[in-house]
Amino acid sequence: MVKALFTFALLFTFGQTVAAEQSPQAGKPPKAGEDYELVSPPQPTVDPTKVEVMEFFWYGCPHCLHFEPYLNEWLKTKPANVVFVRQPAVFNARWGAHAKAFFTAETLGVAEKLHADFFDAIQNKKMALESEDDLAKFFASHGVKEEDFHKAYRSFAVDSKMRQAEGMAAHYGVDGTPALIVNGKYRITGSLAKTLDNMIAITNALIKQESGAKPSK
Repeated sequence: MVKALFTFALLFTFGQTVAAEQSPQAGKPPKAGEDYELVSPPQPTVDPTKVEVMEFFWYGCPHCLHFEPYLNEWLKTKPANVVFVRQPAVFNARWGAHAKAFFTAETLGVAEKLHADFFDAIQNKKMALESEDDLAKFFASHGVKEEDFHKAYRSFAVDSKMRQAEGMAAHYGVDGTPALIVNGKYRITGSLAKTLDNMIAITNALIKQESGAKPSK
């Protein structure tokens, strides 16, 4: 995984110089194998009447942190027929600990409120946030009662999401972060997109393609 992240960094650095030639924004339609990969087999989505965009991320991934501003700008203007899903990737115990922190926040209804702060705490403040006690203190500092945190952290709901998350990346063919999945069919990665803004451009092109194929309600 370290190798995958290192390769990702090199490709992004190099890709800044060639993005204009490859981006759908420059008038070139994205192609499978060149701009994105096919998910095989395609995975189900939460709402068949809408186009789903899923982000695989890890709070310890520097590229995910750098991707946040691009993603947040996109979220402000995404089409109404698009459903966005955050999916923490789980490749080892550390990633799993951070995934459990996200699912706990989601269960408590504070995932969006704490999302940026998780990135800041782990990457900028160098906080591990891997143990239940450390996370309890972190949640408490953000207004969550420790009793409520522990109840959610140990809940069946969080446990179920963790068991599901452990196999999610494999189902979608994801081996690094950040990665975007459009409608359970298309996988967009840094190794092909080359730049963060190109990941968004390819996503938008595929959303447009899928929107034309969607049945109306």
